[in-house]
Amino acid sequence: MKRLLRLLPATLLLMLPTLAHAQEGIPDHDSGDTAWMIVATALVLFMTLPGLALFYGGLVRAKNVLSILMQCFSICAVMSVLWVIFGYSLAVSGDNPFIGNFDLAFLNHLTVDSLSGTIPESVFVTFQMTFAIITPALIIGAFAERVKFSAVLIFSILWFIFSYIPVWHMAWSENGYFHNWSVMDFAGGTVVHINAAMAGLVGCLMVGKRKKAFEEPIKPHNLPLTVVGAAMLWVGWFGFNAGSAVAADGTAGMAMLVTQIACATCAVTWMLIELFVHGKASALGVATGAVAGLVAITPASGNAGPMGAILIGICSAVCCYLVAVKLKFILKIDDSLDVFGVHGIGGIVGAILTGVVASESFGGTGYGEGIGMATQVWGQFMSVIITVVWSGLVSFILFFVLNKVMGLRVESDDELRGLDLSDHDEQAYEL
Repeated sequence: MKRLLRLLPATLLLMLPTLAHAQEGIPDHDSGDTAWMIVATALVLFMTLPGLALFYGGLVRAKNVLSILMQCFSICAVMSVLWVIFGYSLAVSGDNPFIGNFDLAFLNHLTVDSLSGTIPESVFVTFQMTFAIITPALIIGAFAERVKFSAVLIFSILWFIFSYIPVWHMAWSENGYFHNWSVMDFAGGTVVHINAAMAGLVGCLMVGKRKKAFEEPIKPHNLPLTVVGAAMLWVGWFGFNAGSAVAADGTAGMAMLVTQIACATCAVTWMLIELFVHGKASALGVATGAVAGLVAITPASGNAGPMGAILIGICSAVCCYLVAVKLKFILKIDDSLDVFGVHGIGGIVGAILTGVVASESFGGTGYGEGIGMATQVWGQFMSVIITVVWSGLVSFILFFVLNKVMGLRVESDDELRGLDLSDHDEQAYEL
């Protein structure tokens, strides 16, 4: 007992910094949160490399698979560097509701002791870097197989600056413009999916259709590769959504559960639609349905409950199927890999329905003080409209200028022999 009493003053001294932080309301580093966020960051990077690269790579023809892999790989490298130089600073800093400033450029403030909430800021920087990587990589699927590698890279850089960062800031900065409507976008319905899908839609319209598109079938060259890529996206998406809690807590746990439910529900619904319409379910359809469900639950994942996830899964399957499989062919829009049909429509459905499923009657977290369902849905709708208009306008201007300055589309002969040879002088397979 006497020994314990002698140790007590020393123990209290060790506790003083912790007590001071608690009194001042300053969060302490949490090793559990940090460990989870390191894992979540790796999972989100895994979504692009190799997940998205394989998903897209299997969907294109054999002569273009290396070009897709190269674009995903290069965008990953370029966006990582840009995020460090100025992207993070413009996204998170400042009081402006639309864009940040250069105060944190080159991460000049960052040390091993810097915290973002309860985790090292270095982990948060890297986590958000993986979002900055996958978003422009999503775009390339809309105009795959016909745009120059150099044009893809330059467009991606400029679009990252003028569309991705402003929408990130409006949605997720504590001073962002979307807070005017108390918008809920937990993991990137507007920032990632709608933002990227609008750029893809504008791009495929301005570049034009692939040769022979809608005249003869353009089939995926390797569906097993696509299904493997979709499976990797499914697994990686737990980092995307549950990781956006930035903590190992109940919110992360619920985000993980509703992500699984929405993904599975959408895949099953898509399969049932195909069985009803065609009499057979396809591997491509189930994989596409799974991705559509993951997209749609993204904005709601921190506020929805299981019932809401089922609703979002069913609605996203029906809407994405109608646009990606039916409307696309009626309007003859050559969105090569259904970026708008899946990410655009899925993102819009999910963003708006977030205002519904957040209701406690659906098992959600509820709304802010004085906010009802109608008000919340209106706020969600406004965030969708702003993102659609902003990304669409920025993308139109960038594609227009780049086409005038350097040309977007490869030559006809190069398109026929494939971008693997014309852009990279390589072949994926010996033919």
